[in-house]
Amino acid sequence: MACEYCFYADEIKKREQDSYGFMSEESLKNVIRRTLLKSRSGISYAFQGGEPTLRGLAFFEKALYYEKKYNRNQVPVYNSLQTNGYLIDENWCQFLKENHFLVGLSVDGTKELHDTYRHDKEGKPTFERAEHAADLMSRYGVEYNILTVVHDKVAASIKEIYSFYKRKGWNYQQYIACLEPLQEGHAKTGYGIRPEEYGNFLIELFDLWYRDWKKGRQPYIRQFENYIAMLLGCQPESCEQRGVCGIQNVVEADGSVYPCDFYVLDELRLGNLNEMTLQEIYENRRKSDFLKRSGKLSDSCISCEYYFLCRGGCLRHRDYREAGEYYENYFCQSYRMFFEKCLSRMQEIAVTENKNRGL
Repeated sequence: MACEYCFYADEIKKREQDSYGFMSEESLKNVIRRTLLKSRSGISYAFQGGEPTLRGLAFFEKALYYEKKYNRNQVPVYNSLQTNGYLIDENWCQFLKENHFLVGLSVDGTKELHDTYRHDKEGKPTFERAEHAADLMSRYGVEYNILTVVHDKVAASIKEIYSFYKRKGWNYQQYIACLEPLQEGHAKTGYGIRPEEYGNFLIELFDLWYRDWKKGRQPYIRQFENYIAMLLGCQPESCEQRGVCGIQNVVEADGSVYPCDFYVLDELRLGNLNEMTLQEIYENRRKSDFLKRSGKLSDSCISCEYYFLCRGGCLRHRDYREAGEYYENYFCQSYRMFFEKCLSRMQEIAVTENKNRGL
């Protein structure tokens, strides 16, 4: 496939070597060995791409073999897979079900909307392949959620999309604001979404979700569930909603490690798990100022009445203001619009959740 808005395709244009091809089995072994042996409470491996299924089932069978071999501390191991669904067949479904993989399937709404930007390298549509993958996974009982990129056309059609997902029984949903090319400004592509559009999208989606919540049949929408959890005193599991970059190891095919999949750039490379220990990688991370960047917010942002839920959002959506040496979220207006309209209803849900738990 060749999705027009692919952030990874943009990133690789901005480094000395664009593609590292497929990960070798040796790199796979070293990644799992060096990370799993250090784990004391649990570990998660998320296979992404490009498209990870291109590596073939045998590669993933090897991954499970190494996970068992090096799990000397007997910690829980969680595996997930983000896919465009293009290659998902019955063999894949059987493997994913038997080995308890959580799958994220990329679908951008209805067929017409999806095929606008998500096409193959010849420009041909891909929706039917993604839909077929979802149908197969449902039949096999694979745990999966639908990941939808919110570009301009998705934002304008969320009511139609919500109804379509409901008819399909796609009850686990995640929506991600479309990323424009890194450090190239905003609104310069055909697919970019403006703050007002994104704000209206969030409000309309929440309105639909809230109506279903009142009937006790709302789908799981990750962003809203995280906000409710925060109102209940929990930490969000989404790094975007924490407001600060978390510690994760994003590993390229050659074993190189980066702090975030949105920043797989030469200048942010932390080392290579084929050559270095995890401790050495973490020492390089400590020396890097990457994690500190997400803490650089303006006084007006931190004093905002909605900061306790917004927390400045994802660093990738922020623009650096050199004069004040801080970052400002491009979607600040969007979140203000959303919280102004929807916060009281989220608080209502949180109170109800507390009552249901007897708290």
